[in-house]
Amino acid sequence: MNAPQALAFAIIGGAILAFAWGRFRYDLVALVALLIGIATGDVPIKHAFTGFTSEVVIIIASALIVSAAIARSGLIELAVSPLIARLKKPSTQVPVLASATAILSMLTKNVGALAILMPVALRVSRNTETSASSLLMPMSFMSLLGGLVTLVGTSTNIIVSQVREETLGKPFQMFDFAPVGLLLTGLGLVFVSFGWRLLPRDRRGRSGMSDANADAAFSTEAKVPAELPPELRTIGDLNLGKDDVKIRAVIGVDGARQMALPDVLLVPGSSLVLEGGDEALDRFFGRVPLVPARAENHVEKGEASEELRSIEAVVTPDSILVGQSAERMRLQDRYGVQLLAIRRNRAQLSERLRDVKMRAGDVLVLRAGERALPEIVANLDLLPLAERSVRFGDRRRRFLPAIILAVAMLLLVLKIIPVVTAFFGAAVMMVVVGALSMREAYGSLEPEVLILIGALTPLSEAVQRTGGTDLVSHLLIGLLHGIPGLLALGSIMLAAMACSPFLHNAPTVLILGPIAVGVAKGLGLSPDPFLMAVAIGSGCDFLTPIGHQCNTLVMGPGGYRFGDYWKLGLPLSLLVIAIGTPLIAWMWPML
Repeated sequence: MNAPQALAFAIIGGAILAFAWGRFRYDLVALVALLIGIATGDVPIKHAFTGFTSEVVIIIASALIVSAAIARSGLIELAVSPLIARLKKPSTQVPVLASATAILSMLTKNVGALAILMPVALRVSRNTETSASSLLMPMSFMSLLGGLVTLVGTSTNIIVSQVREETLGKPFQMFDFAPVGLLLTGLGLVFVSFGWRLLPRDRRGRSGMSDANADAAFSTEAKVPAELPPELRTIGDLNLGKDDVKIRAVIGVDGARQMALPDVLLVPGSSLVLEGGDEALDRFFGRVPLVPARAENHVEKGEASEELRSIEAVVTPDSILVGQSAERMRLQDRYGVQLLAIRRNRAQLSERLRDVKMRAGDVLVLRAGERALPEIVANLDLLPLAERSVRFGDRRRRFLPAIILAVAMLLLVLKIIPVVTAFFGAAVMMVVVGALSMREAYGSLEPEVLILIGALTPLSEAVQRTGGTDLVSHLLIGLLHGIPGLLALGSIMLAAMACSPFLHNAPTVLILGPIAVGVAKGLGLSPDPFLMAVAIGSGCDFLTPIGHQCNTLVMGPGGYRFGDYWKLGLPLSLLVIAIGTPLIAWMWPML
């Protein structure tokens, strides 16, 4: 081992120890490791930042934006809601939610698919009093398996494809992973449909700051449009209980107030005073054709390119709004801000939104141009709350995101455009058509994952460039020499599965991918099955909450502890190794 090789291994080894220690953030460790590599000359300056501009980072970022747009459209909830209503017990809830997560993970990035369906699972958990811990881990594990089916389903497949292009001259195609991935996904679904019983069922999920106000009741107003579908004639037809929304009053066109009885007719031009959590109201407005309060009034912006933003703000005792109504203060005309909703502690509001006299302590949902909002909040003596997404009543693009994704996939399948172009184009079009704002698109990214991949890619290349990969490959060839090829293949998958919890799944592929190619060549076998083994092993961390962000995502809401994962994950891991190894060898001949 020469000095450059020793230095490259020392940097990578130090990063591995830091990852395993868990004292520091993964992305910070990766950045520090890259900085050390630059300072020591192990990573040349001209190659230091190529990882951040790689196709892998672009594809992953684009897939996250596409997933967020699909989630925002509400199309998934609309598709599964008729089925969800019939699921009363975990024995039916787990297979349906797990299979839906797996299918969606094949079309978008797996973490995005899980994020889309988690709110559905949590609502099912609340409505049926099923423990969320019985539902979320099976969904997480199926998102990992479903992501194995397509190139863009998981970061590991994308990186393995890049490794194949760098080492063998040609990347994997979109559905090269499908034969093995589909069969493993099917077996995994059968397993979790029964194996969920191994999980604790008495855990309560941990709430974050963004969840603290999620169910707090807002009062807002909706107007009945001039035309309604034939099936919507009365208040009862709105099926309010489906979204946990209540009607506090019905106000006619002439201002007369009526009790909100189920048989009251929906008269065009009349107003409904609604009450519900912001997510409940968002679902309600996305499902029914009612017009949110003041939606017909245009908000002026300082510049045409400026985006509208909704925030929560508390009315302070010194605010000029105390004792005043929005109508009397002419909020929109004088200040350029719309009042969308009011939340008042332990009080039910039945007045039209514009007529409510505001009190100190009221929480207002306001919408204005993002540049004007700070000045508006200061002028009105309001106290803005910690920023979170408040979007009820915003116009949804119901089918456009799905159409854009379908077109991108079609162009990809027909090999008209490459993967990176397909997903980058789809992500841009999501913003262009209004499925997401630019702020929402930025918010959907996972910068820690993108930085992790971008920073570690040059370090992985440094190990290859100094000959370190060949060194490890020859060592493994010596250890694996003389054993059956199938056993060697399983050993590589096991190594990837063992490294993933400590290295994170993406760095595992970056490091083990080139080594697997070297081992295959040294044993006189085809590299493709060995790369597939690395992809599957590194993408299947079922033992810990830290190897993949999907497992981390469900830990808090599911109330899981670190040791809970192996209860369901260990038998599933053994199943993947036992079935996946011969399956890869069958689908991808080793000779």
